[in-house]
Amino acid sequence: MSEDIILEGRGLRKEFGGLVAVANVNIRVRRGDLHSIIGPNGAGKTTLFNLLTGNLRPTQGEVLFKGQDITATPLHRRVHLGLGRSFQVTNIFPNLTVLENVRLGAQALGRDSFKVWWHYRHFKSYTATAMGALEQVGLSDKAAVPAAILPHGDQRKLEMAILLASDAEVLLLDEPTAGMATEQVPALMEMIQRIRREGHKTIMLVEHNMNVVMNASDQITVMHQGEVLAEGTPAEIARNETVQKAYLGELYGDFADLVQGAES
Repeated sequence: MSEDIILEGRGLRKEFGGLVAVANVNIRVRRGDLHSIIGPNGAGKTTLFNLLTGNLRPTQGEVLFKGQDITATPLHRRVHLGLGRSFQVTNIFPNLTVLENVRLGAQALGRDSFKVWWHYRHFKSYTATAMGALEQVGLSDKAAVPAAILPHGDQRKLEMAILLASDAEVLLLDEPTAGMATEQVPALMEMIQRIRREGHKTIMLVEHNMNVVMNASDQITVMHQGEVLAEGTPAEIARNETVQKAYLGELYGDFADLVQGAES
């Protein structure tokens, strides 16, 4: 496998009884890229994420991380290897402070993962890591605030801080802009791109906001009915007639603007 490929799925298939959710998918993610997965509802995007991160075991196929077969590696071990994942629904501890949420994320990967009832002063190194992650996402001034009262956009940033505290190399983000006000999306995506560049991260993104996908992605994989329909750069995907008919054409009456934006 090329040294540039950090995460790969080979012949991935997932069946739920008689339903085939993912059908023989091959995907290769280059180190340092922002690689987006798009497709209509039910295309198998989240199931593919679950196979790559270990939330689900494939019926067939392999998952490789840095060339190592991790198909049988459980979820918690994949986190230790460097795979971090967010979910469509915000996944935080609402009754804990912002800092405590992130500190627990850092502590979970250390030797003190089971010492949850110890006083926080025993974990100064994790607290420092957590504060560093909060600074990266712009939430350091809200460290003492209960997570439950954060606006939805800040809760998404908090999830990102938890991933950063785990020092994951590959961040798999499942619809990070879901539920956000339109005017909040550019700032979130700018933050994600900055973290990718400055932290030398690789990012996989499932996203329905096509403006986000076309402007942010290096590579795009289009899924349809559990299969890969097409893969390429934003400009290549925007010009692909099969993609237009199967997916994008349903969302955009005038496709010329999308093509122009992808090429600019």
